[in-house]
Amino acid sequence: MVGRDKPPLTEGDILIEFQQVGSIIRVSAIDPRTNKEVVIQGPASAGRAALTRNALAKLNYILRKAAE
Repeated sequence: MVGRDKPPLTEGDILIEFQQVGSIIRVSAIDPRTNKEVVIQGPASAGRAALTRNALAKLNYILRKAAE
């Protein structure tokens, strides 16, 4: 788990899925070690890189909270 003694996850550590629904993209990020999943939504105009960063940040936050 991500804690104070371990660095946060990076893009290479997680599974990412994109689903477009109209002008919105739904992004699922999964940590395969813990099976924790987060979902975010954003405008398609934001670009995949920005949406990936946001999903990764949310996943790291959830893992950090679970470790406390």
